Amino acid sequence: MVRIEHLNKSFDETLVLKDVNLNVWPGEVVVVLGPSGSGKSTMLRCVNLLETPSAGHILIEDAEITGRSATDVNKLRRDVGMVFQSFNLFPHLSAKGNVMIGQTKVLKKGKAEAEAEALRQLTAVGLDDRADFKPAQLSGGQQQRVAIARAVAMHPQVLLFDEPTSALDPELVRGVLDVIRDLAEKSGMTMIVVTHEMGFAREVADRVVFMEDGVVVEQGLPGQVFDHPTNARTAEFLGSIK
Repeated sequence: MVRIEHLNKSFDETLVLKDVNLNVWPGEVVVVLGPSGSGKSTMLRCVNLLETPSAGHILIEDAEITGRSATDVNKLRRDVGMVFQSFNLFPHLSAKGNVMIGQTKVLKKGKAEAEAEALRQLTAVGLDDRADFKPAQLSGGQQQRVAIARAVAMHPQVLLFDEPTSALDPELVRGVLDVIRDLAEKSGMTMIVVTHEMGFAREVADRVVFMEDGVVVEQGLPGQVFDHPTNARTAEFLGSIK
């Protein structure tokens, strides 16, 4: 579903991604781990072209996405959804309105159809009773669940999560992780999740990828990476956070 080949990304003179190669199969949940500054989020942002790769290739279902025009990039983002750290909800819209807007503006759905889908997705994340609330009336965890509902309502081929719980108070993390876990188990959607939540990674991931200093250092089944890492740096990182 996603193929990353020899991906490099520089910011001015700083090389952040260094010849990254990664395949993600249809329906697979890949969790990306690593210390801050390892390039995890930059790689994710390259997959839907929020960042433009400096070199290399990214393919979605065998279609090259690097080097596309602005029009093609907008079309790509219909197929590659993203949930951000900081929710990025429209403050003037209700929860329902936030889930509807992409459907009406991008997918060109009618209001009634978009509203029905929004209510379906808000129910799925446990927020049907908050459909008419504005973001300021919701907790951080509830706002993130609205953001997830908004992304899923677009029915993307791939869903990207960029540290979706890092901006939340600890007591709100579990609810958001439960929603992502439920989505992973029931939807069959291809997902790439950047997170520091090790328990979640062990439980939910089909494959775990460890990055450091812009390089994929190790990848494998969760039990293999967590319990029997082959790279010394992976073992050191996981040992430091237990």
